[in-house]
Amino acid sequence: MGYQVFNYKDPFVLESGKKLPELQIAFHTYGKLNQQKSNVIWVCHALTANSDVFDWWKGLFGYNNLFNPDEHFIVCANILSSHYGSSNPLSLNKETGLPFYLSFPELTVRDLVSAHQLLANHLDIEEISLLIGGSLGGQQALEWSIMEPEKIKNLVLLATNSVHSSWGIAFNESQRMAITADRTFYSMSPDGGNKGLKAARSIALLSYRNYQTYKFTQNEESHEKTSDFKAASYQNYQGEKLVNRFNAFSYYYLSKTMDSHHVGRNRRTVENALSLIKARTLIVGITSDVLFPVEEQIFLSEHIPHAQFELIDSLYGHDGFLIETELLTKIISKFLKDSAIGKPELNLHN
Repeated sequence: MGYQVFNYKDPFVLESGKKLPELQIAFHTYGKLNQQKSNVIWVCHALTANSDVFDWWKGLFGYNNLFNPDEHFIVCANILSSHYGSSNPLSLNKETGLPFYLSFPELTVRDLVSAHQLLANHLDIEEISLLIGGSLGGQQALEWSIMEPEKIKNLVLLATNSVHSSWGIAFNESQRMAITADRTFYSMSPDGGNKGLKAARSIALLSYRNYQTYKFTQNEESHEKTSDFKAASYQNYQGEKLVNRFNAFSYYYLSKTMDSHHVGRNRRTVENALSLIKARTLIVGITSDVLFPVEEQIFLSEHIPHAQFELIDSLYGHDGFLIETELLTKIISKFLKDSAIGKPELNLHN
């Protein structure tokens, strides 16, 4: 239980045909796998999160929450390219003895999933009772449910899509432009690109929230100010906060991974790919999400068999999938109780 590391010593072949000489995957587990191996909850995390889901998804995951270790075997694995323990651009390349930096290969969402499939096999997981993820995590969960449809029994997709949009790619490219405008990004040092990363995070935050979020949380009480505005301080604070816990190289590569997301690639069409899913599926959209608008989740619900769509009203835009845990608990709990009819092995926390 807790933080662990899985080392895969063989070459890992990427969707592009390139190879990583070996893999390291950091992950957390909570609870125990039951005798029937039927109680696995697997969490796919988003862009800058880590494998400690009890830390960043409080209210949905925890000892007194819907997903708790008394009833479930919960797994969350850190994605490749991430700063939090899995193979990433700052990892040592065993072939050179030096960090990869910008020689790290570009990865797709399918590569992230393929790595986690290796971990699932290592953990002797034969089926996943529920696979859940939001944003980039939802893109991973969607890919996995297409790649191994028999293995995934229930699927929960939050604020995500089947193809990363031109709008989303434009936001990501703007962030990469900010990172690469910082000349230290090319210095090949662990803290290279930090000023660019700060600016990139500020850009990203605008897509995670929306006009109303800032009006409610950052509005000025005084009408006399001409500078030092709360909104400006907030952008700087959030940028510094990410710089203190992440690195520009991981951020740069992960944004490219998100851009790669297209479930229809080499599967004829997007619709054909979605039709392969066999899991009972819940799709959740957020009314105020400007980065992954509701039309993208409606499209998923229309083309995934056995899917149902729920819409939550939130002030917090795309970040609502992390914040509105009380609403999500009600929606997901009902979905799982309905799916548990005639399936006593799905023990649900009330």
